[in-house]
Amino acid sequence: MVVVVEVVVVEVVVEVVAVVVGSNICTSRGVTTCRQCLAVDPSCAWCSQEEFGKGGSSVSRCDLKTNLVKLGCRSDSVEFPLSSMQILEDSPLSDKASGSTVTQIRPQKMHMVLRPGDSKRFTVSVKQVEDYPVDLYYLMDLSYSMKDDLEKLVTLGNLLAEAMRKTTSNLRMGFGAFVDKTVSPYMYTFPAKAVTNPCEGISETCQAQFGFKHVLTLTETVSRFTEEVKKQQVSRNRDSPEGGFDAIMQAVVCKDRIGWRPDASHLLVFTTDAKTHIALDGRIAGIVQPNDGLCHLDNDNIYNKTTVLDYPSLALMNEKMSENNINLIFAVTSYVVPLYKEYSQLIPGTTVGMLDRDSGNVIELIQEAYAKIRSKVELDLVDVPEELNLAFNATCLNGEVIPGVRSCSGLKIGDTVSFSVEAQLRSCPKEKSRTFKIKPLGFKDSLEVTVDFACNCECEASAQPNSALCSQGNGTFECGVCQCHQGRLGPHCECSVEDYSPSDDANCIPRRRPHVQRQRRLSVRTVLLSLKRVWTNHGKCNCGFCQCDAGWKGENCNCTTRTDTCMSSIGLLCSGRGNCECGVCQCTQPGAYGATCEKCPTCPDSCTIKQQCVECQHFKRGQYVTDNSCNRICKDEIRVVDDLGKGIGAVSQDSNAVNCSYKDENDCVQHFQYYEDESGKSILFVVKEPVCPEGPDVLVVSLAVAGAILLLGLIGLLIWKLLITIHDRREYAKFEEERAKAKWDTAHNPLYKGATSTFTNVAYRGN
Repeated sequence: MVVVVEVVVVEVVVEVVAVVVGSNICTSRGVTTCRQCLAVDPSCAWCSQEEFGKGGSSVSRCDLKTNLVKLGCRSDSVEFPLSSMQILEDSPLSDKASGSTVTQIRPQKMHMVLRPGDSKRFTVSVKQVEDYPVDLYYLMDLSYSMKDDLEKLVTLGNLLAEAMRKTTSNLRMGFGAFVDKTVSPYMYTFPAKAVTNPCEGISETCQAQFGFKHVLTLTETVSRFTEEVKKQQVSRNRDSPEGGFDAIMQAVVCKDRIGWRPDASHLLVFTTDAKTHIALDGRIAGIVQPNDGLCHLDNDNIYNKTTVLDYPSLALMNEKMSENNINLIFAVTSYVVPLYKEYSQLIPGTTVGMLDRDSGNVIELIQEAYAKIRSKVELDLVDVPEELNLAFNATCLNGEVIPGVRSCSGLKIGDTVSFSVEAQLRSCPKEKSRTFKIKPLGFKDSLEVTVDFACNCECEASAQPNSALCSQGNGTFECGVCQCHQGRLGPHCECSVEDYSPSDDANCIPRRRPHVQRQRRLSVRTVLLSLKRVWTNHGKCNCGFCQCDAGWKGENCNCTTRTDTCMSSIGLLCSGRGNCECGVCQCTQPGAYGATCEKCPTCPDSCTIKQQCVECQHFKRGQYVTDNSCNRICKDEIRVVDDLGKGIGAVSQDSNAVNCSYKDENDCVQHFQYYEDESGKSILFVVKEPVCPEGPDVLVVSLAVAGAILLLGLIGLLIWKLLITIHDRREYAKFEEERAKAKWDTAHNPLYKGATSTFTNVAYRGN
């Protein structure tokens, strides 16, 4: 056995040194498959040679290519794919929009092969050619508030065409109109006449409400534009926001009906003086089906899904506008300009202009917006996989390089700008290949890039399922190693996860030595100690792994699960002051120590624990006396003192002494002091007699009761007198008030009769 140990130690030392010397990013990750190796770093290679590393030394199949060759791996067995890039189509940029094809981006198509973590850099050039064709579709809000704008547009058709022909000789114009969804609460439904004449309530006549109506397909005949605009009538809807986003979506996706040309700038001019409904607003009318982004124009060129599909979201509009190369111009009144500027931030390639109340400045607005569009180049990314990272540096005017941006502004027609693009593969997608596009916003031109992901190894194609090299079919032999079936493990799938058989102790030092390989940069002594821990006689070793017996755990079965050795004399695990780890108490309470953390003079619960010992040892009472556990639990020495002053004098030089007190069953306060000397002996200084409260004084109590009764009587009399006085004062005040109000008139007593009475003799006639 000693000889075996010495041989193992020599191998261990050699291996530790080899690991330290040959360590690099490829060998340090512990990968076990060729695919994992390629994903570590672009500099890593894999050796698929079957006999590689079987000469006795432990080597990694994943290493630098030069190291693998030096270690004996044949060149044809080295898996080391390289990243590459190839331009497939690179037509020169056009100067003018003449001829059958116009090229505004270079190159047009390329192919790349990328390894995980590797990157390739290429340059994209973009040029705004002169006299590029323009398709201008005028999309107008025909709600009643736009009546004067419609009248103004009739006179501006020819002027608009003349102004746009100053920038391009190839112009086509079209017209469309919108109001809102034809369902309540967006339209008037009462009275019945309001359905066909929404202006019934204002004593005027207008056309019935509609969602979107395509009026004029893009045409070079400007007079037709003016004629169709003259035929239009305004309508009237019920709520303030309009259904403009429905109209934009149909104008964008119905490219055959609208007449968008592939080789032209697509300008969609959206004019309104109100807010617009957005996605989920349709739920107010019970419309819950999301907008599908498809064309739904009937034979009369009217949007026939206005009451079925919800309004489109900004994200869906952005996607469809990018697919169809649409440049959207919001021509809106000042009231809603801030709102549409917020929309433009969410829809790249969109501009916003302030429209006069009668649309009188629409020509200048469109000219300025088109000039702004032509003066900026911004790259858009389509279908870029999440695992691919693209970093941009723009070279704009005067050759200035602007890092981290993919747009240039302030350009003139004919200027060329370039963008440096670095494509880096962060991780491997599920697909082996993906194609994405880089295109300038509003351009039909794009750069199409196809990327092949070099994540797989060629040797995977010759894998041998259920190979005899993998312990008689317990795995697949692939790229020089066994990929074990579920439930099997080991270099050759020789071990079963479920079935373990006993083996000799020496077998716990396996040929693979996984335990030793983890102990890098250690001294020989440390490695020997690590090996020695395997022989603990508390488990069984199989396939290089210890299977511990009952009651033992740990990598080397050297940790017991028993807790009886951690049980303190008071029946608590580690005295309640620590954790039991491998049968040994690890004290966590500050100040606690001892085999079971039983010693802790400064612990806040020491007084409570020692209280019962004072009761049973000194007073011969309490719970410990009842259950006959006093002698077993309480090992303290009791020293009786008259007061704690004497006890303190004995231990005054030690700060670990703790003064304690408690109330006993007679409500008396018992004082004692807990102290541990240098030898660990526990001493309790107990005051001989507890301090009991004195009984009540009968005379004092009697006088207090009599005084309280007398005081309450006096208080009652005072309250009664106060209430009577208040009542009398109120009555007297009332009497005085009534007397002041009394007034007496002079009158005669009807019963009074005067002392003199006069009678007339009616028969007397005088002389």
